[in-house]
Amino acid sequence: MNYTEPSPLTESTAIDFTPELESIIPVPSNETTCQNWREIHHLVFHVANIFFTIGLVIPTTLHLHMILLRGMLTIGCTLYIVWATLYRCALDIMIWNSVFLGVNILHLSYLLYKKRPVKIEKELSGIYRRLFEPLRVPPDLFRRLTGQFCMIQTLKRGQTYAAEDKTSVDDRLSILLKGKMKVSYRGHFLHNIYPCAFIDSPEFRSTQMHKGEKFQVTIIADDNCRFLCWSRERLTYFLESEPFLYEIFRYLIGKDITNKLYSLNDPTLNDKKAKKLEHQLSLCTQISMLEMRNSIASSSDSDDGLHQFLRGTSSMSSLHVPSPHQRGSKMKPIEEGVEDDDEVFEPVSPNALKVHQLP
Repeated sequence: MNYTEPSPLTESTAIDFTPELESIIPVPSNETTCQNWREIHHLVFHVANIFFTIGLVIPTTLHLHMILLRGMLTIGCTLYIVWATLYRCALDIMIWNSVFLGVNILHLSYLLYKKRPVKIEKELSGIYRRLFEPLRVPPDLFRRLTGQFCMIQTLKRGQTYAAEDKTSVDDRLSILLKGKMKVSYRGHFLHNIYPCAFIDSPEFRSTQMHKGEKFQVTIIADDNCRFLCWSRERLTYFLESEPFLYEIFRYLIGKDITNKLYSLNDPTLNDKKAKKLEHQLSLCTQISMLEMRNSIASSSDSDDGLHQFLRGTSSMSSLHVPSPHQRGSKMKPIEEGVEDDDEVFEPVSPNALKVHQLP
């Protein structure tokens, strides 16, 4: 076996080149801790992180939560760009934070656009404040409801909105904005319609059960009137795409029908009294609600019972009844439990007209 001894020149050359190779070729380190910590970054860096922290701890229950969050992130990214450009000289940090800044500015602009004050027409502001705003309908949604498929129409005094047994109920739904309308049945006065009330809510409700019907009453403008009118078909399609508004309309129309039932037994009911119906019920309204319940309960189909009651009440209201004390029946106090319609109303002889008040 040949064996060659290393020469001293070769050993010295290898020893001389070892430090240079170590400085050129990176040697991996197995240490897990930092030996030499760098100096603390500039104050701008820490202020940027403070804004990030504030944005992340904003509670989600706050009304402007998302706007404040995006605002804090925008300020933080801006300070990061300043720090990376002026104090760190790091191009990659500056570029990434510029991208984050652009995204946050776009999102913040969109949120501010959604929160912009929506201007509602002065003529429609009354029905929004009285009917829709208490039910938390956003102004932008109300504007969509009234801006696309409805119009404001005018009727002069004496003109007819709907004629009995002639006008179809399938065409429209209207809310009175200004003036007063008079509802009559076969020439007999029933009740008035005042501003911020639906004109044809009972008919709108009845067409959900039966199509192709005609108005059973005549509606005439008692003053110069202006009303908001929706196309029935287009309104139905819109409400199908907006479940929240669909429930709002169901509630408003049901409440309006109830107010009209109250006014059938109280011809002196005016707009101020109508506002207090939810809190103060007169004897007439109690009788009216009891009749409605008994009429519905006596029918196997509740919708047919309600429809029958609406027609029956119109016929009864055509007679002049100045007060509930002149009725030919008296009411017994209603006890809890099962009750019979015959036990609630008992016929009274003409010679004895004693009135028993409700408890």
